[in-house]
Amino acid sequence: MHFDKIVPCLTLLHISTGLAVPHPQSFIHPGALHTNKDIERIKKYVEADAQPWLRAWQHLESSTLAQATWVAKPHEILVRGTNATWQPTPAQNYGDAYRDAHSAYQLSLRWLIGGNTSYADHAVEILNDWGSTLRDINGTEDKFLAAGLYGYQFANAAELLRVYPGWTKANQTIFADMLNDVFAKYNFDFLENHNYKSSFYYANWDLCNIASLMAIGIFSDNRTMYDYAAHYWQYGLSDSSVVVNGALPYFSIANFTEDSGKQLMEIQESGRDQGHATLCIALLGVIGQQGWNQGLDLFSTYQHEILNAAEYVAKYNTNHSVPYVPYTSWEGLLSVVSDKGRSSVRPGYEAVASHYAGVKHMNASWSMEYRNYVNQNISAGVEGGGGDYGPNSGGYDAFGHGTLLYRIGPDV
Repeated sequence: MHFDKIVPCLTLLHISTGLAVPHPQSFIHPGALHTNKDIERIKKYVEADAQPWLRAWQHLESSTLAQATWVAKPHEILVRGTNATWQPTPAQNYGDAYRDAHSAYQLSLRWLIGGNTSYADHAVEILNDWGSTLRDINGTEDKFLAAGLYGYQFANAAELLRVYPGWTKANQTIFADMLNDVFAKYNFDFLENHNYKSSFYYANWDLCNIASLMAIGIFSDNRTMYDYAAHYWQYGLSDSSVVVNGALPYFSIANFTEDSGKQLMEIQESGRDQGHATLCIALLGVIGQQGWNQGLDLFSTYQHEILNAAEYVAKYNTNHSVPYVPYTSWEGLLSVVSDKGRSSVRPGYEAVASHYAGVKHMNASWSMEYRNYVNQNISAGVEGGGGDYGPNSGGYDAFGHGTLLYRIGPDV
């Protein structure tokens, strides 16, 4: 599956010390959020009844979305955002996309970890239904959020399933074409044009569309698409006059050093609200992981700025004070760090904390404190996933289940 669509040729510049450089070799499959090596590690923990992985596995197995009885609801036109002036007003249906993407993902994990092919078969049915049905995304500007969030999620579910013999190459190609012609089209359009309102959109809009292009690039073996997204996240657009809030040069507002020497980074949504600030960290974890699994260490970019951002957001959301530099957005002066949504409960920190503390053996203490705080909201004491954090889109923006999937422990 090789599709040279949507993204034009891009010459990547190997400049600026501390920036990750893309590798020209073929993609590793599966290799978006998870690799075969990851799956084997998880299986060993579960088969050894090691905790907390066993509790996390049992929690995944109990998910409503992880059952072979889940009924998919694909649509020809995916709608997020409506305008009362439209006649007729299209009904929003984007909830079906995020629930079905999470279901396909959870079912795929149940097959990969537990070995029961009935779950893979049902995940294949879900993706085939969407691949053969979806033709476009509509709505207000929120359609670009749908393109980013559900694009990276559908592509990651597909990447897990690509090695399953029960998913034919013909149907994989149909699904890849759908991802490219529907989701990647809007991802690229938004990142290049920002709906023709350059500085209006906060960072999470860019981040989810970057994550989507990376994931779709991996699944459809489109190196140009993948490299474009990774390059964009590090540098922004070649026209430096265009504000790209999700790219690191714009995303970072100020850097601070604690007495211990730990680095903190105030991010572009710190003064907006904490629901979106924590969402940004979850999306950074997706971007970082999708780089790491292809040999591209985005986690180290700009002296580990993902960690520094995560530590700042985590410290504030675990009821500690943080320094703050006022920032002007399109809404005006954001004069103080926002307490709106403070201590929000959002999955996604397991991936970030586990990488820095478990893989790189770095100090990620604030991230781990926030991770533990979030995990306390699930009876099993683990990070949950879609369906565990409310019925609305915010509860589905990240796949979650990170205790099972990312936590690094002793060899078993």
